[in-house]
Order: sequence, then C-alpha cells, then structure tokens
Amino acid sequence: MFTIGKNDISSAARTGVLKTDHGDIKTPIFMPVGTAGTVKGVQQRDLIDDIDAEIILGNTYHLYLRPGMGVMEKAGGLHSFMNWPRALLTDSGGYQVFSLSANRKLTAEGAHFKSHIDGSSHTFTPENVIDIQRIIGADIIMAFDECTPYPCEYDYAHKSMMLTHNWLDRAVDRFKTGKLIWEHKQMLFPIVQGSVYTDLRKRSAEYIASKGMEGNAIGGLSVGEPAEEMYAMIEVVNNILPADKPRYLMGVGTPVNILEAIERGVDMFDCVMPTRNGRNGMIFTSEGIINIRNRKWADDFSPLDPGGTSHVSMTYSKSYLRHLVIAGELLGAQIASIHNLAFYLWLVREAGKYIEAGDFIKWKNMMVKKLGERL
Repeated sequence: MFTIGKNDISSAARTGVLKTDHGDIKTPIFMPVGTAGTVKGVQQRDLIDDIDAEIILGNTYHLYLRPGMGVMEKAGGLHSFMNWPRALLTDSGGYQVFSLSANRKLTAEGAHFKSHIDGSSHTFTPENVIDIQRIIGADIIMAFDECTPYPCEYDYAHKSMMLTHNWLDRAVDRFKTGKLIWEHKQMLFPIVQGSVYTDLRKRSAEYIASKGMEGNAIGGLSVGEPAEEMYAMIEVVNNILPADKPRYLMGVGTPVNILEAIERGVDMFDCVMPTRNGRNGMIFTSEGIINIRNRKWADDFSPLDPGGTSHVSMTYSKSYLRHLVIAGELLGAQIASIHNLAFYLWLVREAGKYIEAGDFIKWKNMMVKKLGERL
C-alpha cells in the first residue's frame, strides 16, 4: 500500500510511504543495486548502519544463472540467503537480455539467450520470469519487458512496446493465478516503454495504468538519450500514471537527474553509478563531484564531505581516500561506495524534507547548480 504524504506546492514532487512486509519505505527513495545478491564492496551491516537503506535491488537474470533457483529455494529466498531483513526489489532481467543483443533472439514466446557465463542456452518468458521472482522472493517484482536502445526507429519502438504489452498481459495473469512461495506479500510493477516518442509513451502509460497494479515503473530511459528528452518523457508518463501509486524510474541516474525526476513526480530510483563510479574514484558530495585521483587532493585532510552527509563522509579525509584508491587498496573502493550510497540516500531524504516544508523548488535549483560542479 502506498500513502501520499505531502504534495509540493509548485511542482509534481511528493513524499509518501510504501508499505511492505519487510518494512516501510519513505519516498522519494534511492535503492542501492545489489545485482547478484550483494551491493558490491558493501556488507549488509553497512547498508543498514551507515547507509540506512530501506530497500535494495537484486537481479533476476544474474541470480537465475548463478547461484541458480535450486540454491535460492533451499536457502529460503534472497532475504534469507543474503541475510537481509529489509525490503527487496528484483528487476525482471529485461535490461540484461537487452544488453546481450548479440546472443539473444526475441519472439512472441519470450527471449532466447545464451548465458554470459558459460554460453548455455536459456529462455525467459513472461510466466517463468514471474516464477523465478516468486522463488527469489522480493517484495517488489517487475514484469518482463523489452528495453529499446537509443536511438531506435519509430517502427521498432512501436513493435517493441506492443511486445512488452503482450508480455505484460501474460505476466499479470501468472502473477494473479500463481501462489506465493514465501509468506510475505509481493507486488508486481509493470514497465512503461516507448523510447522517446511521445505518442508511444502515452499509449504505454495508459496501458500499464489500466492493469491496476500496486506500482508502476518507467523503463527504457538513461540509455543514451539527451537528459532533456528523458525529462520530457517522464513528464508525459507521469501525467498519465495514477498519482496514488508509486512511480519507479529505472536505472537513473546522476544526482541532478534524480532531483529533476523528483520534481516531475518520480518516487523511486536505482542506479549503479554511486558504487561503480565510486570504485573508479568519483566521489559525490553536497558541494559537487570530486575525482579523488587528482593530485590536488593528495594533501587535503578535510572530510570527504564537510556537509556531513554520512558518518563515513566525516570520518575519512580526501587525502586518505586518494591514497587508498591510487594504491589499489580494497578499502578505498569500500569507503567510496559507502560514502556515495549514503550521499544518494541523504539527497533524496533532503528532497523529502524540503517537499514537506514547502520550498522544494528553491532548494532543488540551488542543489542542481552545486551537484553539476567538478571540484
């Protein structure tokens, strides 16, 4: 169940609470990506104590291939397997299949693909992707879709959207008629597609909304299109998706992207950027972006983020983190990942505070200028 808290007076931004059997999720929310049952370089303890993540992601494609559903079922589902007491969301694997374009074939039945691990052949259908996610046991599961590339021709985007809609019909049927494997409730989110074509996005949003699921997702963005086109598509879609249900923008993005999307009515986000970029030395702070490898930080003993966005940001200096990253020490990647994730969670929670206070736009415009700066 999703409850709206406060609507911003000058934008589509809002706060809310999404209730799951593994805890309440306050929105807007950022969800750390734990593709294979782990947020890379970050222990579950740190996700709770340092980052306070209310929900994290797993990925159907990766978990299906390894460790496999036999192990997952014996373990009692992903919550038990990774010892994670809070909420989980699983992607359907549609994006991963999309990225395997050289090793997959799409048909009306589903997606036939070869494993990136050993080359073995597999098929994902709308039905068995629901079945797999039942075994994994995430609180929120996604319908199987096709993610279109950018750029793509209108005819391809239209054909892909229709395939996604047909697959959705079958996924909803399986979800409604299938049985829970574990004792907690699961929610199914359909995914809006349509590339950057306004008429297709409208049609897809209307079709997805008609299914009456407990939340809805926006897919197929942040795949190379200009940011302004992404923002335009978000506005088109959110004018149609029901306001009383959470809206999840998949795979987005930079701190600026997130604030712009919150302004346009998005509630939920995920992205690998804070951990992936952190491992490579990109540090997000409340004053802008740092490339910690730069020589200028070698003797800067100030905290990673003087704004105090997390415990880690105030504990370690820029000089120390630079030393670890340059030396290739594993602790450097760990500190950077924890810091960046904590910053992303701080950012969405600050957005919520300003929405509640009624001056979100003023704060957001100020933050956008800062967060795009390279320090």
